[in-house]
Amino acid sequence: MKPATLKAELDVRVGGRFRISFTGDDGEYFEAGGRYREVMPNELLVFTWAWHSTPERESLVTISLKPDGAGTLMIFHHAQFFDETARDNHQRGWSSLFDKLDAFVA
Repeated sequence: MKPATLKAELDVRVGGRFRISFTGDDGEYFEAGGRYREVMPNELLVFTWAWHSTPERESLVTISLKPDGAGTLMIFHHAQFFDETARDNHQRGWSSLFDKLDAFVA
């Protein structure tokens, strides 16, 4: 099965919420959501992140964008994990996503 975003609801403003659902490489269904804490267009996005199955395990994502020559440098930071296993699983997931993004924009 091909991974896909099934649904994304985004209210991108401070205090706004988001919810996304998607399937992984193996076809497993995932759903995550959170609340936007900081929104600076073309510069900074800070939001909470929690899986629908463990909403009490909220972590924090910070994405900074900076001009870099003719392009843009994205600095991605995901912190405040419940435990090392959650950290490692997120690292694998985000790495896979960024590999696909890199191939898409190349």
